[in-house]
Amino acid sequence: MAELTAAATPAVVFIGAPGSGKSRIGKRVARLLDLPFVDTDKRIVAAHGPISEIFATFGEPYFREIERYEVERALREPGVISLGGGAILDPRTQDELEPLLVVQLSVTEEALASRNLGVKRPLLPNGLDSWRALMAVRTPIYDRLTDHTWDTSSLPAERIADDIAAWLKEASHD
Repeated sequence: MAELTAAATPAVVFIGAPGSGKSRIGKRVARLLDLPFVDTDKRIVAAHGPISEIFATFGEPYFREIERYEVERALREPGVISLGGGAILDPRTQDELEPLLVVQLSVTEEALASRNLGVKRPLLPNGLDSWRALMAVRTPIYDRLTDHTWDTSSLPAERIADDIAAWLKEASHD
């Protein structure tokens, strides 16, 4: 991997389950490495409004088109990138992630139950049952695209971010 500087495009991409902490941990890793942070879901909200409203008004296929555009744009930028949980469903995104350094954040059902999962998550209307169904489809894709996985179930986000930043610094010297 190239030296971790703003010139790296991107330094690392975070993928993983809804509620695993991609935004929170990704933002902290970016700060620790002094790199820009891009959250594709936040970009979608800024440009188009709440994701739950996009789903309700236009449906999932329309949302996935918007998401695809933001993912494609983000993956050409330097820094730390956090993708929405379903972004990896698009085969073009999978192809674009193959050569990049990808970190998966995972979480157990038990830990997820305490994280207010249903708030503003249109694909999780039935809480953990919906999450299980999503994960049955997505986990094989996450696993195939991932260079390293961190379980966010029990450690504080700050500790996980510190560990990931240290791993990235070490990887950049290999």
